[in-house]
Amino acid sequence: MNALEKRRQRALRLNRWTLSLARNWLRLALVVIGLYASLPWIAPTLMHFGLTAPARALYTLYSPFCHQFAFRSIFLYGDQAFYPRAVSGAPLGSFEEYASQSDEWKQAVSHWVGLPGRSFFTSIDEFDPYIWSPDLQFAAREFLGDAQMGYKTALCARDAAIYAAVFFGGVIYSIPVVRRRLRPIPLPLYVLLGLAPIGIDGLSQLLGYAPFNLWEPRETEPVFRVVTGALFGLMNAWLGFPYLEESFRETRRQIEYKLARAGIAF
Repeated sequence: MNALEKRRQRALRLNRWTLSLARNWLRLALVVIGLYASLPWIAPTLMHFGLTAPARALYTLYSPFCHQFAFRSIFLYGDQAFYPRAVSGAPLGSFEEYASQSDEWKQAVSHWVGLPGRSFFTSIDEFDPYIWSPDLQFAAREFLGDAQMGYKTALCARDAAIYAAVFFGGVIYSIPVVRRRLRPIPLPLYVLLGLAPIGIDGLSQLLGYAPFNLWEPRETEPVFRVVTGALFGLMNAWLGFPYLEESFRETRRQIEYKLARAGIAF
């Protein structure tokens, strides 16, 4: 086989691979998104059954993509599904109440306080979980849960809701009649239903803390985290999947036309 024929064969394989991707992109996307959305729920299950090494590997894997604060996360296998901070006013046992009785929480605090130059406190006795501080955030990130509270998911409640909603939005979009007829959501509606709720909820919380201190600190109740995250995820699915379908449809047409002109079966 000469060099020209080799290049032709490589080009043919590339075109067939691209055509296969263009025809099956949604299935591949759902597998990837479904895997990404489901692994955070496996981590607390592994912790519950004592498989701490693989569980910690999952928490570490997701740590660059989420703050993982325990008081903003979903818990499995414990007294409650959420442990919001007392300031949230949620009708649930507060994170501070439960954490103050947890040996695992004290270990997380001790580890953070014991790191040279990385804590505002000199000992664990000075640490007050009711007072907002960077130390509270970092210790809550390290804290995975315990037998009474259960164990947190590897993504916070809002992020878990976002990716679950994107996945279920993709499943709905995979229904043939929906896929044929659905068009991308108009941008004003995307802003109103997708960006505005999560933006208002998140910013109103952020601006109550230092360095802004525009009003009394507030913590979002868990239901708002889940609802705003799910809305944002669904609106992203409604916006993104139809645009991707349009792009891959055009790619399919171009490659099929090219192969047909060359008399190659596809």
